[in-house]
Amino acid sequence: MSERIPDEQEYNFTVVKWFSIAAVLYLIVGALVGDFIAWELAFPELNLDNPYISFGRLRPLHTNAVIFAFGGSTLMATSYYIVQRTCHVSLWSNKLAWFTFWGWNAIIVGAVVSFPLGLTQGKEYAELIWPIDVLIAVVWLTYMFNFVMTIVNRRVSHIYVANWFFLSMMVMITILHVVNSLAVPVTLTHSYSIYSGVHDAMIQWWWGHNAVGFFLTAGFLGIMYYFVPKQANRPVFSYRLSVLHFWALSFGYVWLGAHHLQYTALPDWTGSLGAAVSMAMIIPSWGGAINGVMTLSGAWNKLRDDYVLRFLVVSLAFYAMSTFEGPVMSIKTVNALSHYTDWTIGHVHSGALGWVAMVSIGAIYHMVTKLWGKDIYSVSLVNTHFWIHTIGTIIYICAMWVSGIMQGLMWRATDDYGNLVYTFAETVSAMHPYYVLRSVGGFLVLLGAILMLYNIVKTISGARQPATAAVAAKA
Repeated sequence: MSERIPDEQEYNFTVVKWFSIAAVLYLIVGALVGDFIAWELAFPELNLDNPYISFGRLRPLHTNAVIFAFGGSTLMATSYYIVQRTCHVSLWSNKLAWFTFWGWNAIIVGAVVSFPLGLTQGKEYAELIWPIDVLIAVVWLTYMFNFVMTIVNRRVSHIYVANWFFLSMMVMITILHVVNSLAVPVTLTHSYSIYSGVHDAMIQWWWGHNAVGFFLTAGFLGIMYYFVPKQANRPVFSYRLSVLHFWALSFGYVWLGAHHLQYTALPDWTGSLGAAVSMAMIIPSWGGAINGVMTLSGAWNKLRDDYVLRFLVVSLAFYAMSTFEGPVMSIKTVNALSHYTDWTIGHVHSGALGWVAMVSIGAIYHMVTKLWGKDIYSVSLVNTHFWIHTIGTIIYICAMWVSGIMQGLMWRATDDYGNLVYTFAETVSAMHPYYVLRSVGGFLVLLGAILMLYNIVKTISGARQPATAAVAAKA
């Protein structure tokens, strides 16, 4: 079998370019909607009594925009890029790749239309109505089939570990999405889940947590295992550890979903099992984070002026933090305080803004220069983006941590007679300054995304970097 590396023109990178630009646009849209509803929570009158822009209708639009529009576009761009590079072969089918692109964007348009109209199934991360769910399954299977066939046609014997992580994500998301979305249609826009009560909750959080575990973790670990070594120009620290990380995550993560349902009608043992396996998953998660960080051994000096690498490495710090915090929050004694509070929101966004967004941003910056064969327009803007995003993320999650712990303590506070000390309205009022802080943090993330789009557009157009910026970048 020939191991000749194809010329750049032999790869199909056009669809990768389109997915990359779409990802940046969706990051801005998702952050914009998210920040708007954050301000709505701080100042409810901002909804203008208009149901179409109320928090309840825009919140699923925000989550779907950042997870599936931005995150999905990033995963499809990077996986199609990585599989061609590591297998030394072009995509198996360019037509299927373009069907994936247009189909995925049709799904996103469907979300933009349906959510403000109040059309939803009411399931976390699975709110889309049944016709769109069917389209998701078709597009996702097409995406997976094209990816698998590209690997089958590879010109090298080895399958790089990043591709294994992508495969794990694709297979598990297919199973999870189909099983959780099984429903009996009533009309074109309404359906009833085939599950009921506790069973529905159990299946929903089997999906909900594993959407995080495989879509937002396994897939983005595939990104990490390719782009960190590439950007650092170093081999991955331990390939054996990366393989152990893959198998532990693939077989361990599926057991965790019930830890979302502590102190509910679920059997007690299910929550205990979820919490126990969650604690065990700290080990492979930290092993993967350490593997990524230690890839910089002998190349730490690159962090001085390589701001793309900073995005990638700091994302690993947030990955390690969020994969420790989540299991701790699943412990029943901790969960008794954190359940239903803003602490959970802080945890989710430490993973979303810190881990997922930062590793995605680093990967996209890297790909843009390779795909278009041009240096980034402004290194100083990448630096500015890094600091704006990092500070915004820290403000956001710290505000939610403090808010959440305060909520939990106020809700459980009692006087000598066992009466609640605070009314619910008083706890809501106490959250106001933290909700404002959260909104400020979200605005900084949005501002950074806008700077990123500007920098990428200028790079693609071939604009020259301003002399002052070039001097600042070298300083």
